Amino acid sequence: MTNVAIIGAGPYGLSIAAHLRALGVDYRVFGRPLDTWKAHMPAGMMLKSDGFASNLSAPGTEGTLAAYCARHGHAYHDTRLPVSLDLFVEYGLDFQRRFVPDVEDRCVSMVERTEQSFTLTLDDGEILTADLVVVATGITHLERIPAELADLPPELATHSSAHNDLERFANRDVTVVGAGSSAIDLATLLHEAGARTHLVARSERLKFSSPPGPDPRGRWQRVRHPSSGLGPGLRSWLFQNLPSLYRFLPGGLRLTLAQRHLGPQAAWLMRERFEAGVDATLGTQIEHASVEDGRVVLRLRMHDGERTELTTDHVVAATGYWPDIDRLAFLSEPLRESLRTHTDMPVVSRSFETSVPGLYLVGPPALNSFGPLMRFMVGAEYVAPLVAGRLAKRAGRVEAVRATAVA
Repeated sequence: MTNVAIIGAGPYGLSIAAHLRALGVDYRVFGRPLDTWKAHMPAGMMLKSDGFASNLSAPGTEGTLAAYCARHGHAYHDTRLPVSLDLFVEYGLDFQRRFVPDVEDRCVSMVERTEQSFTLTLDDGEILTADLVVVATGITHLERIPAELADLPPELATHSSAHNDLERFANRDVTVVGAGSSAIDLATLLHEAGARTHLVARSERLKFSSPPGPDPRGRWQRVRHPSSGLGPGLRSWLFQNLPSLYRFLPGGLRLTLAQRHLGPQAAWLMRERFEAGVDATLGTQIEHASVEDGRVVLRLRMHDGERTELTTDHVVAATGYWPDIDRLAFLSEPLRESLRTHTDMPVVSRSFETSVPGLYLVGPPALNSFGPLMRFMVGAEYVAPLVAGRLAKRAGRVEAVRATAVA
């Protein structure tokens, strides 16, 4: 038995565990540390977030990326130096070793609700009981593939999360579908790995962020466009600093903001590299995809109604993620059915507790209740101390009840 079971060892899971450990709470955390970043992001990628917004959270200041870079002699700047994927993974694994050394590199295959607690079954057959459960699996399980590509065989069509090493695509024709940061980054890195790369997107133009402006900014600029971990602008600042208010917006508006705020946009530093070697077909809808002679044939319709076909060796859907609760299949079906949802997304309280007492969801699955902040790593700095403090109080009450029962 444990007081708290944390499912997931990414930025959110490790951050909550670090705060629980500092509070002396009994917990167990399961997952492969930084697995999404190590195995499901393309090698050579740069993070979209600035350095100051790329921290895991632990009590004090020694767990920040800036502190790690200072200790190890890496170049760092809050906003003017991009953070490479390699640097972030090194930092994240160092954070785990220092603040959460007891991660169990095992997966939870099933979570079931009992009368007073939860039963977790691990992939090696171990079964344990937990009073409280935190789901912090990040974007894992939430991949979104367009219906037009869903029936293609996996050897010919994949989601962007399936690719870390791109060398196997050298000298092959690869088509990337999407217009966001992951699509542009992946298409660029595929080209640089030797692939003949094409990008197809519904958007009529690709958007890139602006390069850093003069530092320091003037007072009026700071008022009109305050900086935040989500990017500049008053709306982004509000989403980061007052996320608990998002829950009180009308459901339809919450959904619209979740879908549209900070829409598809790549980092400014990728523009020149992308334009150097990637062909792009924009303003295009995929009507149908089929397989002919071992290759994929995409039937495309332009916004003006014109139709054309594109034949390629492989299609990569860089089409993002969406927190549909049914994709968290490790939660038992009765447990998922008992959760309160809105448009198939779970609804959580101000402390991230679901309608099932004792079950907490953080990160992207909490998008409906806490807004765009949950799509970003910087959200861990808000979530971790809040949830850990709540869990510590709940765990203390459970232990008090047990002690009274024994007495």
